[in-house]
Amino acid sequence: MSTSTTALPPAEPTTARALPVRTDIDTRIGVRANLRHIGALVRRNALQIKADPESMFDVLLTPIVFTLLFVYVFGGSVGASLGGSRGDYVNYVVPGLMAMMGLNVAMAVGTGINDDFRKGVMDRFRTMPIARSSVLIAKIVVEIGRMLVATVILLGMGFLLGMEIKTSVVDLLAAVGLSTLFGASLMWIFILLGLTMKTAQAVQGVAMLVLMPLQFGSSIFAPTATMPGWLQAFTDYNPLSHLADAARALINGGPLAHSVWMTLAWSAGITLVTAPLAVAKFRKKS
Repeated sequence: MSTSTTALPPAEPTTARALPVRTDIDTRIGVRANLRHIGALVRRNALQIKADPESMFDVLLTPIVFTLLFVYVFGGSVGASLGGSRGDYVNYVVPGLMAMMGLNVAMAVGTGINDDFRKGVMDRFRTMPIARSSVLIAKIVVEIGRMLVATVILLGMGFLLGMEIKTSVVDLLAAVGLSTLFGASLMWIFILLGLTMKTAQAVQGVAMLVLMPLQFGSSIFAPTATMPGWLQAFTDYNPLSHLADAARALINGGPLAHSVWMTLAWSAGITLVTAPLAVAKFRKKS
């Protein structure tokens, strides 16, 4: 008596399949929920600053150092060229430095985003049912707060060194608001840069290559009348020159319509171009 055995087909090997990344989550989350997520992430970022007070050293010390440095190094000579003294230079350079504060804080956003990816922080956000854009917006909100702190310290130093408001407090607040708006638009550029470069050091290196010509090839520190013709042509289109001239006119008086509208146009253009690119890059990377 023989028994026959039926050979079973070999079982197919099972392999773990990676879950697809959900890229449509931004469109499925309502505005109220999105705002709630942004608020929670803002609180998280603020608690991080509270746990690491050293992260505020740049916004606390940079305005003091730069104001003292430029006023006492260049104030005598540049103030004389303006037809006055070092005190007149304070009223010239402090509104210009308001534009510079926005640049410095914006650069920190790019390095922070890059560090968050490198340390795995974004891996935790990937598992949460939150809009990808809320992570970036929350970071910008916190950095705007840091920028305002730096601006308040800068103005305080200016007043200690003799700066005068020749218009009104409302105009001064308008200058602060304009500088904050432009600084917020720059953050999208550095977020995109932080998402593109591999290391935070690379972000800083590329940022400095861009920032140095923009800062010193502008009207932030000195009038542009004595610059070579080709450099004056560059400063005429430099958005930092428009912002510095607008803040200066709002604080000291003078024509401001052109510089204000140009600053608003640059802010809107930069945001409209770089914000969608940064969000798309963030979704792809996260």
